[in-house]
Amino acid sequence: MTTTDPAERAAPPHDPAAYSDLSGLTPRRGYLLAFIVFIVALVLVLTAWRIARDREQRSAQAEFVGQTVQVTELIQQRLVNYELVARGGVALFASVQRPTAAQWKAYVEGMNLQRRFPATLGLGFTGYVPQHLLVQLQNEWRDAGYGLLTVRPFGQRDIYGPVLYLEPKSPANDQAIGYDMFSEATRHAAMEAALESGQARLSGKIQLLQDQHEGVTSTGMILVLPVYLGGGRPLSPSLRRAEMQGWVYVPFRMEKFVETSLGKVHRDMRFRIYDESAGRDTLLFRTPGPEPTQAAAFVHKATFDVYGRTWRIEYESPPIEEAAPRMQGLRNLFALGIFTSLLLYGIALVLAHTESRARQIASRMTEDFRRSETRFRSAMQYSAIGKALLDSEGRIVDANPALASIVGMELPRLLDQRFDTLLEDEDGELPAHERGSSDEDGVLRATRRLRRQHGVARQVQLTYSPVPGKVGQDITGLVQVEDVTERLRAEARVHALNRTLEARVALRTRELSQANQELETFAYSVSHDLRAPLRAIDGFSRILGEKYADRLDESGSGYLARVRKAAARMGDLIDALLKMSRVTRSELKHESVDLSRVANELIEELRMGDAQREVEVRIEPGLQVVGDAPLLRNLLGNLLGNAWKFTRDRSPALIEFGTAQAPGGGREFFVRDNGTGFPQAYVDKLFRPFQRLHSVEDYAGHGIGLASVKRIVERHGGTIRAEGREGEGATFYFTLPREGGHA
Repeated sequence: MTTTDPAERAAPPHDPAAYSDLSGLTPRRGYLLAFIVFIVALVLVLTAWRIARDREQRSAQAEFVGQTVQVTELIQQRLVNYELVARGGVALFASVQRPTAAQWKAYVEGMNLQRRFPATLGLGFTGYVPQHLLVQLQNEWRDAGYGLLTVRPFGQRDIYGPVLYLEPKSPANDQAIGYDMFSEATRHAAMEAALESGQARLSGKIQLLQDQHEGVTSTGMILVLPVYLGGGRPLSPSLRRAEMQGWVYVPFRMEKFVETSLGKVHRDMRFRIYDESAGRDTLLFRTPGPEPTQAAAFVHKATFDVYGRTWRIEYESPPIEEAAPRMQGLRNLFALGIFTSLLLYGIALVLAHTESRARQIASRMTEDFRRSETRFRSAMQYSAIGKALLDSEGRIVDANPALASIVGMELPRLLDQRFDTLLEDEDGELPAHERGSSDEDGVLRATRRLRRQHGVARQVQLTYSPVPGKVGQDITGLVQVEDVTERLRAEARVHALNRTLEARVALRTRELSQANQELETFAYSVSHDLRAPLRAIDGFSRILGEKYADRLDESGSGYLARVRKAAARMGDLIDALLKMSRVTRSELKHESVDLSRVANELIEELRMGDAQREVEVRIEPGLQVVGDAPLLRNLLGNLLGNAWKFTRDRSPALIEFGTAQAPGGGREFFVRDNGTGFPQAYVDKLFRPFQRLHSVEDYAGHGIGLASVKRIVERHGGTIRAEGREGEGATFYFTLPREGGHA
């Protein structure tokens, strides 16, 4: 496109009346007209300057606000990344009931936290330990070979939250092991909120344990995420508290966090971060460096909720000279406008004729046209997208360097070529782009293959738009060419990666199925293969005792009796082990179960088997739950059978079955008796397989009943606990889903 020649345009005709009017003006009226023109010009310049100044200030302010939005989003995104790291630790607990220290270390090393998130001090796990389980935890810790677990600070509390794992290893991190974070108010508030909500929560401003040991003064924070049994999120707060295992937490320093969040972007931004959550402003971060000597041009505040807390960021822009550097140009433009007004004043005095005014108007129109042409040329020349002007035959009239670079040809060779010859298409005609999409303005879009000179073909996005040329000039359209090859390849790689992930999920599913089959095979092996040796031992012992009884003394006969009795007990233990295995592997069939009716039936069976005993039984009516009926009958059979067995020496004997208010809210069932009881210190051994608190001679059994009860309750999503005193009886509390589906 070329600039219109002013000579081609028709010159406006002279108006003699205008000349006569101007020549007839008196000097006084001419000066007045010139003065009016000068005043009007000044007003226009002042108005234009103020509009341009306000627009520039708004533009600079909008740019500053846009930068603050980017900074805010970067900070929020970094916290989301921390949550994802913590959720990876929670996922580890979902795959393993409680990972070992080595497994935790391997996971953290695989995450490469120090390189990816330099602001973090590691990834840790804090246990949720009620007071009565603290000794058990310390014993398990010592038995696992980790040494002595000392919980700090000392003192008795209902719930402890000691740091159990914290990786990567460092002297400061090692000293944090055993610290009860649940005992410190700020950490406690975040951990309690995470427990109640089941979501990630952020603490307030704290001093990290590592900073206390190293003598560092900095603002520290932790992001905590609750871990529940099974890895899921229980529906109700009571279940969340009952199934709570602990918290995965990410400790980090605020100064380093902001620095790594921004990276190399907007490092010159000045801002402060406040925490409004506690009802007062707590300063978390301020941009380092001296305070500026001049006032900020703009101030912007951003308030947002972040993991249960409310943060406010106050941004300050540089002074107006730095925030809007083009303001100095506007001042020069204002001075130029004043000068132009004076010039117009002089022109009004000198150029009083209509012809001069017409030429001035023509000159301005020519300048506007030239500037429009220059803008178009600049847009063509420096655009990163390939552009070409086409004539009515589809030939290239003009093109920019970007198109020559995409095609791989020199710019002069592109001119006068048909554009469709650069494309790979079977039709060989330009209308092939009609396979793309078009809008109501006649703009057509399509994706085509471009034939590069001495290179591989590239995928390009074409945009055709109608462009009128000058009068008599054959220009009909503008085509824009954007290379989208890499984007399409990236999309193909993403699809391939998705297919790979689907294959890995299928492989893991098959491995799990094989593991279940191997477990079932092992159960059958125990059931059949181990019984043959036991039958041989029992049979040969019986034959030995019958045929050689006259040769054996009393001691030998006693030894043979003990062998047969041990073989029989081992057979009973195998039966119990298989029974517990079936409890674990059987498929749950959920239905409405009347526990009161089941309990009455079980008590009647116990009375029929031991009719001479007098036992007072109290069963609360109407106890309805949802679960597997055979398993729930097994559960109540074990609990009521134990109560019946351990009250045989009591008169009167009392057994109760009912409901009570759970400590954390909700409903829990209980089975209570006034029998032998047990020391509360040994309550942790009750639910372990083959663990007994009484001798076999006193009370028969295999030590598998309560272990089966615990597994049945946990398979239904509930919890079980026990309370007892030696010689005063025992009470077993457990939770099950109600008929509506809630615990």
